[in-house]
Amino acid sequence: MGKFVNNTDEFYKYCEENEVEFIDFRFTDIKGAWHHVTYRMHAVSAEMLENGLPFDGSSIDAWQPIDKSDMILKPDVETAFLDPFTADSTIIVICDVYDIYKHQMYERCPRSIAKKALEYLDEANIGDIAYFGPENEFFVFDNVEFRDDMNSAYYKVDTQEGGWNHDTKYEYGNMGHRPGVKGGYFPTMPTDSMVDLRAEMMLIMEEIGLEVVLGHHEVAQGQGEIGIKFGTLVEAADNVQKYKYVVKMVAHLNGKTATFMPKPLYGDNGNGMHVHQSIWKDGRNLFYSKGEYGNLSKTALDYLSGIFKHSDAISALTNPSTNSYKRLVPGFEAPSILTYSSQNRSAACRIPYGASEPAVRIETRFPDSTACPYLAFAGLLMAGIDGIKKGGYPMVGPMDEDLFELSLDEIREKKIPQMPHTLREAMEGLIADNDFLKPVFTAEFIQAYQHYQFKRQIWPDEGRPTAYEYITTYSC
Repeated sequence: MGKFVNNTDEFYKYCEENEVEFIDFRFTDIKGAWHHVTYRMHAVSAEMLENGLPFDGSSIDAWQPIDKSDMILKPDVETAFLDPFTADSTIIVICDVYDIYKHQMYERCPRSIAKKALEYLDEANIGDIAYFGPENEFFVFDNVEFRDDMNSAYYKVDTQEGGWNHDTKYEYGNMGHRPGVKGGYFPTMPTDSMVDLRAEMMLIMEEIGLEVVLGHHEVAQGQGEIGIKFGTLVEAADNVQKYKYVVKMVAHLNGKTATFMPKPLYGDNGNGMHVHQSIWKDGRNLFYSKGEYGNLSKTALDYLSGIFKHSDAISALTNPSTNSYKRLVPGFEAPSILTYSSQNRSAACRIPYGASEPAVRIETRFPDSTACPYLAFAGLLMAGIDGIKKGGYPMVGPMDEDLFELSLDEIREKKIPQMPHTLREAMEGLIADNDFLKPVFTAEFIQAYQHYQFKRQIWPDEGRPTAYEYITTYSC
């Protein structure tokens, strides 16, 4: 598992051994989507790999204006892996983006921002490595339809696992084995209908260098998860991009459709991206302190307090869609209460109980996979560093009771802070509280990001009526 090449010479040798015909250069935009351009193998010289490849930055959302559109892709050959889905042998290389006008790594390139965050960790003399371990949940549907017009809007998704299909007439009969609402955690076949599909995903993930640990059905109908090994901050974010690519493509090639949307089904659990984190220095886990609660050190608690202190601003990066906040609704394992616990998964942060030194970490449970992983991980790290530098902020916890059972009145009585309830709240939080990000996230990036989010999501979402509003207000 891991890297296939370590330098340019090894890259060309690997390409020759695998009879590579095409090189697919990929980069990530501000919302976390992969883009690519494909070159013929014989057209790419070592000099091009060193100096970069030109592309039009004005055609990417929230990037360059038309009069300053020329940008450079800087390939990172150590990320190279063979595309498992192309008909002709193709190697994928992940790239950073270079700004030819400012002569620096592009300040709106998420991967470049993630690299700067790691540099800042070292410069702050706090740690020399940060490990991140995301857990990306997903749904697999048999069909999806949606429409958004002036006078009509609807969506409809379907999976044979859905309880709404108990009386559906199928060509070969209705077998009736379905997980039901919140009933999908760890059932065997035939209730778990995705065993072979997940197995195919897991095998292909291993082909492209991901170290796969496990796979299982998740709580909701049609929901799954595959666990892969953690990595350094940038490596882990690269792996999320690979993971999502494999999940979507395997589903697609099997006549199905996969989504990482946080809340595609009303009334059932949603998709999260739980993020495990720890900081190390000189080979030592700074989050470990034997005998403390969860064996967690003061450094770890200070780090976590920074995340909680800046939770609204961080949410704009870790939960960056209007749909994100439909998942953070109490009653569906929604980690919306800002406390920590080693006893249950209902807190915004879980501490794996009794872990040994190498395994001690925090697990933030509120992020989701609509996040650009580079921005989300960098934001979490910067908030954590701020908490460490400030010696810790006041924080509620630990709390080992079932927080899902608390009423809103009890939450208020205990003065437990909560995650923001809407993307607007999160973005307003980022606008008001971003100084802790500025050593890595420039003011120009933050301004561009907020404008993009309001224009692309918040205002359009707030201006549209929903079907439920027709139910509640049409006859008033």
